[in-house]
Amino acid sequence: MPNKSVPTAPASTPSFTSRLPLFVIVVILVALIAYLQWPEATKEKSTFKRVVAVKMVPVLLTEFIESVEAVGTARANEQVVITSKYSDLVDEIYFDDGQRVKKGAVLVKLNNQEELAKVSELAANLSESKAHLKRLTELLSSRATSKSLVEQQEAKTKAIEAQLMSARTKLNDLTIRAPFSGVLGFREASKGAYIDAGDVITSLDDLSVIKVDFYLPERLLTDIHVGQQVSAVNTAYGDKEFIGKITAIDSRIDSSTRSIKARATISNKALKLHPGMLLNISVLLQVENILQLPESSIIPIEDTHYVFVESEGKAIRKAIKIGRRHPGVVEVLSGLDEGEHVVVEGALKLRDGSAVSIIDQIAEVGAEEVEKQTKSANEKTKKTPVVNGSKT
Repeated sequence: MPNKSVPTAPASTPSFTSRLPLFVIVVILVALIAYLQWPEATKEKSTFKRVVAVKMVPVLLTEFIESVEAVGTARANEQVVITSKYSDLVDEIYFDDGQRVKKGAVLVKLNNQEELAKVSELAANLSESKAHLKRLTELLSSRATSKSLVEQQEAKTKAIEAQLMSARTKLNDLTIRAPFSGVLGFREASKGAYIDAGDVITSLDDLSVIKVDFYLPERLLTDIHVGQQVSAVNTAYGDKEFIGKITAIDSRIDSSTRSIKARATISNKALKLHPGMLLNISVLLQVENILQLPESSIIPIEDTHYVFVESEGKAIRKAIKIGRRHPGVVEVLSGLDEGEHVVVEGALKLRDGSAVSIIDQIAEVGAEEVEKQTKSANEKTKKTPVVNGSKT
């Protein structure tokens, strides 16, 4: 039997071909919808990104303290090295290391037996000489002696008086006393030791007042004067300030450094400052009320300084003129008024006309909590003791 072939063409081919235009139309519609919606989504996203959260502070009219810094070395109000005028043995020592003494207090007695004997001898000779002079004077009145003998006896009596005065002075010098009230240093001699003239026994410092000599540039000559307040700090006491005043200004300017020397005195009744300490001196030049801003709010561009202010939800850039600076603050000379608010945080993200939201206005929910924290911080600050203008 002959073989019969059966057609095997797929029955689905006409169906797929007929649906192909429908798929193409659907793809085109999806792409068109995505194209139409894309700019709006991009616009919303970009608009969201341009809203910058910022913090703002007001321009304040407050005190601006202008001062100049210098370095000086502390000196005692009075200071002396106690030495002996004569060479002799030490009989007694009446002080200890670091003892506070009053003016005239006996510190050391040297061996004075020889001088005591000499004073006694001269005192006896003087008494005898005066008695002899009296007898000669009486004889002269009756013309029983010559005037020359009386004059010789007068000279002899005066010589003995001078010798006695010299002996008493030396006797007094063998007892060494404190020339003024102060604090003694270490004892450099012992009882029974033989000391030569000029040997150091101890030192004596009047620490009730500390003197500090320091140098300032000559351009400040007209800005400093006697009685001007100064403050001094030392690393041993951290930020604690010691207040004093300028008591003298040198009449000459150093020709090599072009600086002028000034001297300040600081009360030291508590004896916290010691001679030789390195003190950082701050001289108060003037105090005035000026407009001030935090330094972080200033944006320098070339030679101009700008700040951002907020108006109707947008950032407005304003040019200002600044003056003197202190750490963290700057003087505003023009461009802003007192009470005007400027951006202090977030300014670097802003452009002129950028949309802004003020952080304090957004965080209304946590306002009560912030207020509680502020009150707590203020209470702690009030409880912190302040000594000479600085917290301890």
